[in-house]
Amino acid sequence: MDTQLKMIDDLAGLAGILPLLLLPLEFWRLHKAKALGKRTWLEVLANLSPIIPVIATTGMVTAFVVWLFSSASSFAIAQLPINIWTILAAIILADFMYYWDHRLGHRVRLLWAVSHSVHHSSPLYNQTTALRISFVDGFISPWYYLPIVLLGFNPFLVAAAFGVVLAYQQWIHTETIGKLGWFDLIFNSPSNHRVHHATQEQYLDKNYGGIFMIWDHLFGTYEPEGDPVSYGLVHQIDSVNPVMVHCAEAIRFVKKFVTLTTWKQRLTYMFKAPDVVV
Repeated sequence: MDTQLKMIDDLAGLAGILPLLLLPLEFWRLHKAKALGKRTWLEVLANLSPIIPVIATTGMVTAFVVWLFSSASSFAIAQLPINIWTILAAIILADFMYYWDHRLGHRVRLLWAVSHSVHHSSPLYNQTTALRISFVDGFISPWYYLPIVLLGFNPFLVAAAFGVVLAYQQWIHTETIGKLGWFDLIFNSPSNHRVHHATQEQYLDKNYGGIFMIWDHLFGTYEPEGDPVSYGLVHQIDSVNPVMVHCAEAIRFVKKFVTLTTWKQRLTYMFKAPDVVV
């Protein structure tokens, strides 16, 4: 079992190699385009700033996930072995659950405000953008993967499979790689994920998949890259302040929430999509 789990960790670790190659290429491309100025460097630092609270809460998140998955495993309907087939199945199932984790993170205003909007708030798109994540994710995302544990998959396998899904997505945060033809139709890619980070109307709430695009094709959320992409939020935060990077949408949420006068309005505001007017 330890060998097989280590194999999954090694697979996720391979995803860390591409950023080491792509980031220098991206900086060189920006340098050649004379776009590597002060503002760009400040945005890069802003992208890196959420790492501090993520690292600070790593112990708590790890303990939480271990407790949650271990507790759920006692109610599992089976105890599946760890082998090549269950590893592949766990990754596919984790990717499927990631689609819904990701989609709800966009379409539930509370989740968007306190967590996922952080990742989308940069007007830049490069390897550092992938690191612009909220520490709150660590306490929200694990709940989506409980069904896989309840089916009988080893909790550590489920956690590792989720790690593979996340690690895969690091390399797709780049403008250095263009369209990839048939690959874009089947797998998540730089082109597909550029669409996902776009602010244009035709691109909003598209391409939620982690590794595979099949879920977006099935549920009507796939959109190929066409017009040049503009990145960030519909309401740009226009700030590199680390506090604003992490809290801008949460602040907007609270300011609106306290003005609402009925519980119907409040619940609608919390759980409807960010574009629903209350």
